Amino acid sequence: MASSSVLVTSPVLAQEGVTLLETAGLAVHYMPAFSSPGAVAARAAEIGAAGIIARQGAITAAVMDSSPNLRIIARHGAGTDEVDLDAARARGMLITRTPGANARAVAEHTIALTLDLLKQIHSIQPVIAQGGWRAGDMWASDAHGKRLGLIGMGPIGQHTARMAAAFGMEVIAYSRQTDPAVYVHARREDSLEQLLETSDIVSLHTALVPETDRMINAAALARMPKGAYLVNTGRGGLVDEDALLAALESGHIAGAGLDVLTQEPPPADHPFRDHPKVILTPHMAGVTAGSMTQMAVDAAECVVAKLTGGVVPPDRIVVPGR
Repeated sequence: MASSSVLVTSPVLAQEGVTLLETAGLAVHYMPAFSSPGAVAARAAEIGAAGIIARQGAITAAVMDSSPNLRIIARHGAGTDEVDLDAARARGMLITRTPGANARAVAEHTIALTLDLLKQIHSIQPVIAQGGWRAGDMWASDAHGKRLGLIGMGPIGQHTARMAAAFGMEVIAYSRQTDPAVYVHARREDSLEQLLETSDIVSLHTALVPETDRMINAAALARMPKGAYLVNTGRGGLVDEDALLAALESGHIAGAGLDVLTQEPPPADHPFRDHPKVILTPHMAGVTAGSMTQMAVDAAECVVAKLTGGVVPPDRIVVPGR
């Protein structure tokens, strides 16, 4: 195949992104969702991929070495934890991402999970389905007045803070961000410990890096007030799932809203699939019509720029290429 091939690690890419690629003379190829790195490498070698739009699945050193034409790997999303960045640096491989493209959508999903937990909508449905109705002890919680603790104040955290404030929630945040403009709708906490100890709901919006791996572990969960909730629309690796399961079973944590898990898709027997205190969605917080279009366009723009001699937007570059 010609060196103008682009491989998408997903069965679909928003048409607006496809149009950008094809208008630039690039042939677009697709893969099943969450294909193994070996399968991605084999397909990239087969088509002589010059670019990869990485949407669903890991990008390893083997993938980067698969095609001599490969010049860019563009993440279809803000996170880069599924890309071996050390391997990319060693090879001078350009890695880009799409920061902020799905921030509003993820924030909306965060609020939806939070409200569902507080209002117990998910746990009421089985009662209704089995012929029951409202019992005397069936109470929902108020969102107004609850303290929401945000870990991370990038674009998603900022959108979440704004939306939560509209419900009358008190929003606090722990983040490396120091710009006061970031905290228009939140009060900055000086320590993670203080945030954990005083939040009714803790919501995760930070990147998964070695320093944050399993940051919500048994000790962190124990710091949270009894009856608190955990929401994770960030990355599954931020949470020690065994510790969370134990905290849910003991009753210390009242419930969890999770859009991400350490292993995706999770095994069929994963305890969170049908746990009565867990709302689990399939890593879909950022998957809306608007965000999918924006991410596809942003990723495609990076690929087109790199392969046609244009300028890749600097704010999207994670690892500069040679």
